Amino acid sequence: MTGGAPDDIYLPSGQIYFGQGHVRVKTLLGTCVAITLWNPATQRGGMCHYLLPTRGPRSKTDTAPGFYADEVMGLFADELRAAGTSAKHYVVKVFGGGNMFPQQLTNADCRNESCDDARRAVCPSVGCQNIRVAHELLRSGGFSIALEDVGGHGSRQLIFDVWSGDVWVRQGPAMAVIERGSP
Repeated sequence: MTGGAPDDIYLPSGQIYFGQGHVRVKTLLGTCVAITLWNPATQRGGMCHYLLPTRGPRSKTDTAPGFYADEVMGLFADELRAAGTSAKHYVVKVFGGGNMFPQQLTNADCRNESCDDARRAVCPSVGCQNIRVAHELLRSGGFSIALEDVGGHGSRQLIFDVWSGDVWVRQGPAMAVIERGSP
């Protein structure tokens, strides 16, 4: 690591970053999911910020592949091949998939913050589907998840230090309906 302030990169939804050096990647998540990959031997890593689990049949064909979990994993695979590494070399962390509007949930089970992939398989929530697909794609790609902060209610601010693999998370509130005339 070099002295001085790191290079800050803001990662909007639908984007991926992969590299090394004194770089700090930041993003803000709601129902979206971010995955960080970090190789301790090379101090090389990356983060994606995807919006939806898969490109559906009605999706625009000109939308960048980084918006969809299944396509972003292909982008990560390209980066790993280019670096001459494989999934087993990376520490993987998964974040996001929060429910931003809990008052709109009709199923009481969805209000439970401790969901599992079996519940997520039948849940219509975009956040739940994003988490479930992340788990499936990472497992099928040979990755092991070292840490995750997923589900629940509200947003997350994320900071990923590429040089160390450290990730900081700040949880924010869920959106709430404010009645007219309320303070």
